[in-house]
Amino acid sequence: MRHRATVTVIDKKLFPDLQEAYLANPESGACPCFEVGQQFHFWREGGRDDFWRFGRGDLAGDFPCAEAWDCISRYIYTALQGGAIMHGWPNDDRIMIACCNDGTRPVIFKIEREDIPDTPAEEAWLAQQDFSCSAEDAYTGA
Repeated sequence: MRHRATVTVIDKKLFPDLQEAYLANPESGACPCFEVGQQFHFWREGGRDDFWRFGRGDLAGDFPCAEAWDCISRYIYTALQGGAIMHGWPNDDRIMIACCNDGTRPVIFKIEREDIPDTPAEEAWLAQQDFSCSAEDAYTGA
């Protein structure tokens, strides 16, 4: 079975009070690297390795921020290997919500794993899976 990952920018936050208190330029504003709705697609198959290519940042259209990449790349890699991105935490084990570490203007990402069966047996197995998680399943750190 093959796996792909899609990263979607679902929100951008701005905390002007924190920028005023802590930044050299308190008028920095929201993150200029991403726009809500922007998507990035990752494949690792047939000689194509977007994870490595995007992470190096040496080709046009690559992931535009090294800090954000550092925060979410582990989840992308997990999805590309077919793993549960954050087992028991989201309501679907194929999805993760994460953000960059810029505390004054974080960008919020949705990372989704897509499972692509290669055989009828894999397709049948996939159809029987339940990737949903409930509050009873959730890991809360307690």
